[in-house]
Amino acid sequence: MTYALPALTTLIALLFYFFVTLNVARAHAKYKVDVPAMTGQPDFDRVFRVQMNTLEQLALFLPSLWLFAIYLSPAWASLLGAIWIVGRILYAIGYYQAAEKRSTGFLISFAGSSVLWLGAAYGVVHVLLQG
Repeated sequence: MTYALPALTTLIALLFYFFVTLNVARAHAKYKVDVPAMTGQPDFDRVFRVQMNTLEQLALFLPSLWLFAIYLSPAWASLLGAIWIVGRILYAIGYYQAAEKRSTGFLISFAGSSVLWLGAAYGVVHVLLQG
């Protein structure tokens, strides 16, 4: 099996994170939040929270993606990773509009990362028990 698909999924996830990071830089200027300030204007705060929440979620997502790919299936890991990315995009779009519109995207990305983590845990334990 090749790991090109999870590698591509990783690159797309990181590209998305780069995009939301650039949005924070643009929001600093647009909402006149001078650096180093990171709060103060609700529209800016939502853009910043998208970036920070995505960073927080990457810590669970990326290791789970790769462990799932190694111990179960690179193709399925990539499909679940794509679900996570779609969820994060919907999360960002919703949150940029209003905080209460972030839930659907959050739930989709949470489902993707949860299945990746559970599958990775299963795969690792299965290999360990096989001796």
